[in-house]
Amino acid sequence: MLQSAQRSRRITQEEERRELVSSLAHTRTLINQAYSGFNMASDSDLIESYVFEINALQARYNYLLRRVKELEGAT
Repeated sequence: MLQSAQRSRRITQEEERRELVSSLAHTRTLINQAYSGFNMASDSDLIESYVFEINALQARYNYLLRRVKELEGAT
């Protein structure tokens, strides 16, 4: 009974880890796109919006990376 619960928890953690890794890859793509937009922008308001977007995406990326590391440490 206990082994079944542990196995189920490992599977759930592995699924969460896969989702987090997928989100990391997607967020990395969005960061690259935001940097491309930033590099092509000439309007100061648009540049400012890209700076905020990049900072927000980097914060999200850091969170996702921290969660992946936490899950890997729990297994």
